[in-house]
Amino acid sequence: MAECDWDTVTVLRKKGPSSAQAKSKQAVAAAQRRGEEVETTKKWAAGQNKQHTVTKNTAKLDRETEELHHQRVTLEVAKVIQTGRQDKGMTQKDLATKINEKPQVIAEYESGKAIPNNQIMSKIERVLGLKLRGKEIGQPLEPKTKKK
Repeated sequence: MAECDWDTVTVLRKKGPSSAQAKSKQAVAAAQRRGEEVETTKKWAAGQNKQHTVTKNTAKLDRETEELHHQRVTLEVAKVIQTGRQDKGMTQKDLATKINEKPQVIAEYESGKAIPNNQIMSKIERVLGLKLRGKEIGQPLEPKTKKK
């Protein structure tokens, strides 16, 4: 029974810092101050699905980004939508509900930030009664005659 000393505690292993704590800037700086060897590597595209990316020459990429951009709604069309809506006494929300779209869509079209969608443009044309596409932008929309 002499081997059972209840006053002493034996620690089998000491828990080290967690991986997040060991990677923190403070932990790396403290290890460097102590003179420990620290290896740091920056992972490329860590946590992203970048397996199938194609690397391009940066000059070629710069040329492409200049040429490849989406057409936006022109300011002329944006102004026609806004004035046509105001002439009918509608708010952006009213127009959006009539064409079954979100009010944000109408706001983007009126600010000129939207990428034109022919379906949405035709819905707005029908509700406002104004042409938004072609050469006669802002002209009244002629009702189509039904052929028999």
